[in-house]
Amino acid sequence: MSFYSENIFDEVLIKPLQAGADKLIVVSGYASANMVARHAYFIKKIIGKKLNLELIVGMCGQDGLELQNHKSFINLESSPDIDFKCSYITNRPPIHSKVYTWLKNGDPVECFTGSANYTQNAFSNSMREALVGANPIDGLNYFNNVINESVRCSDDPEKIKAYIEIYNRKRIVVDYNEFEESNDIQNGSDNFSDLPKVTLTLLNKRNGEVPAKSGLNWGQRPEYNRNPNQAYINIPMDIGRSGFFPEKGTAFTIATDDDKQIICMRVSDGGKGLNSTLNNALIGEYFRYRLNLRNGAPVHLEDLLRYGRTDVDIYKIDEENYFMDFSV
Repeated sequence: MSFYSENIFDEVLIKPLQAGADKLIVVSGYASANMVARHAYFIKKIIGKKLNLELIVGMCGQDGLELQNHKSFINLESSPDIDFKCSYITNRPPIHSKVYTWLKNGDPVECFTGSANYTQNAFSNSMREALVGANPIDGLNYFNNVINESVRCSDDPEKIKAYIEIYNRKRIVVDYNEFEESNDIQNGSDNFSDLPKVTLTLLNKRNGEVPAKSGLNWGQRPEYNRNPNQAYINIPMDIGRSGFFPEKGTAFTIATDDDKQIICMRVSDGGKGLNSTLNNALIGEYFRYRLNLRNGAPVHLEDLLRYGRTDVDIYKIDEENYFMDFSV
């Protein structure tokens, strides 16, 4: 029986796919949408394939689930860049197991179990975890048994709330309508004052214009046949080195002032670009929507001035959760 305590990300989450497996089913006590995005990103980068993942989160019935994480799971289910289904255990007692089973054409081929939750912390150097090989048939049977005690993340919200408490890590990530009622954004409440913040410009600092073929216009390169919505936000070197954002290659979720969720990652040399993780056109589509521009249109300085902002404020909630204010 194989025992893994080092490089478990590669050994458990990458190599079985390289060996011919085509789908991963996971039962994990705790899990994060950021981990799903990070896993999918590296599979696409290393293998050039789309991740096919079905996830069951086991401890929701007892410990609840963070709103931002829940919304991001729902967004990933509808993403064309990943084949993903997510369910939450509703029955008691809750499930604290961590079982990873790989399938090939529907048949179980590899299985791992141990201490590592399906989270970025567990599959990084910040935690010491161990996983061992197990009988893949047992892993498939276990998954099939507990799926009957779950509810899909994208199911009717009232049905989910009947079993699981959906809570806010910070009040700033509640629905934007509640912000408007309380004037938290406009009046600068304590929800923001106690959080670290950076302001990132959307302009070229040298000439005060929107870059023609970088930043929000990264995809404006027809000679490379790019999606014209592809975009990134530039992170200045001093902010990149400050520890405000996670290291390059770590996924994190940005909640926006209009109640959207964007899973992001630092990319490029030195992590100087802030991209949407699975598809770097998503962040470009988002800004074009806010600016009332058509999909794929180039962004000009006049568009930002007409909207009323040329920068964004980003607040750090924790290492994996941020809030972006692009309100006027």
